[in-house]
Amino acid sequence: MTEIKIALQEKKTDKELYSYQKGAIDQIFEKFETAADDYHLLYQLPTGGGKTVIFSEMVRQYLKNHTKKVLVMTHRVELCDQTSEMLTSFGVENKVVNSKANLDDQDRYSCFVAMVETLNNRLNDDKLDISDIGLVIIDEAHYNSFTKLFKFFEKSFVLGVTATPLSSNKELPMKGNYDELIVGETIESLIEHEFLARAEVFQYDMSLTSLEIGSHGDYTVKSSEDLYSSTAMLDKLLKAYEKHSKGKKTLIFNNGINTSINVYQTFNAAGLPVMHLDNTATKKQRFQILKWFKETPDAILTSVSILTTGFDEPTINTIILNRATKSLTLYYQMIGRGSRILNNKSTFTVIDLGNNHLRFGPWGADLDWQTIFKSPNFYIDRLQDDETIEGKFKHEMPEELRTEFAKSDEVSFDIKNVYRNATANGESSKVVLERSIAQHAKICIENSEDVYDALALAKLLRDDVDQRIQTYAKCISRSTYSFIHWLKDDYKKKLNSYLRQNFDTVFEEIHGHPPED
Repeated sequence: MTEIKIALQEKKTDKELYSYQKGAIDQIFEKFETAADDYHLLYQLPTGGGKTVIFSEMVRQYLKNHTKKVLVMTHRVELCDQTSEMLTSFGVENKVVNSKANLDDQDRYSCFVAMVETLNNRLNDDKLDISDIGLVIIDEAHYNSFTKLFKFFEKSFVLGVTATPLSSNKELPMKGNYDELIVGETIESLIEHEFLARAEVFQYDMSLTSLEIGSHGDYTVKSSEDLYSSTAMLDKLLKAYEKHSKGKKTLIFNNGINTSINVYQTFNAAGLPVMHLDNTATKKQRFQILKWFKETPDAILTSVSILTTGFDEPTINTIILNRATKSLTLYYQMIGRGSRILNNKSTFTVIDLGNNHLRFGPWGADLDWQTIFKSPNFYIDRLQDDETIEGKFKHEMPEELRTEFAKSDEVSFDIKNVYRNATANGESSKVVLERSIAQHAKICIENSEDVYDALALAKLLRDDVDQRIQTYAKCISRSTYSFIHWLKDDYKKKLNSYLRQNFDTVFEEIHGHPPED
């Protein structure tokens, strides 16, 4: 494939295309003119690169030079409307085939735009004449809902466009439906030439072993909501926002409506400008919320799935991944929502609370899309699981918390090593937590004048306790959410009890004298 070079030029006005977009169109049309009539071609271009612009210009040129018609398919109603508007702006008169469309005038049109499910119903009911469709364009082609319609277009040239040529279903690889992949410009190239903003990532080491993977291959909503709706996780999210994004326009992605509502309540209680949006909102509610989000400089929008595709808001400064995913496509879609350039915006912030950066690598890394297209399972099977990722974490007490324990020379405790030594000596695994509690109590007492001070410090160790419990659970191979939740509560109760019962004794051992009354 001939490499397309991007020439720096003025940003487009009206419908002027960038050089890389023109180059892509030339490549695709070259294939169209030389391949069989029923050829299936896949084109990859990063989110923000202008896929809709490219295929809209293609439709315009195709209809100018051919007598056959064009069909553009999308997987969501909102994308149908956006695509129709873009085509119209290119001078392409088109007919939207939705559930309310009157198709009596379909002979007047050479271009149709339809959502996959509606189109499937219309075709099965024989309501739409597709006998003269020469070009079929599929937006967001990685969704497998489109494949059931291919049987209707056995004599048409099919062009699928996507940012990530990796199927949403591992069992239905894209190479089974497309003959060839053309790879467009890389994210890094688009960044270097000021077409996209660069992501500045803040990665938090997260304990995710309580998450469960569903039949669809990604983390279940139930296990995600159990974890991310916890007080500890909501507090971590709020602190991460306050540290890296306070006052900036922020979009938060969650896995589950309840989690998003809890995020809304947490940020609202903190006096921050926040709204929640999910797919249960009416069209009017969605419009009002997105209008508020666009017009409010420091707006925070917590959402579920709905804004991963077909949503362009260049004023976004921060993306927070308040979820984990096994989907490379979803990972790129979520981060891509912040990559649109605007005025002097050259960077945007990503806060990752799902180990996604560690799982997939940096957004914009030079992925070999041809290899992923040809051997998707090879790529997917090489992704590290959560246990492997978390096994590399070296937990350190946050700097601001460490100052509270300034009188202690050492505050860390190696759960894994203590566990190995205990089992080697034939001891019960319970002694590991007993020794951990004693060490936590010691550093609390070292930095306190009385038991009340020590109990107050113990409350600050919540994240440290959670990390130790997660590590301990892995050691004993028990990681269900309910078990870990019980262990954490039990640990904290025993730590408080230990402090009350042993404060005087431990204080005297440390200082050589009893605490003052």
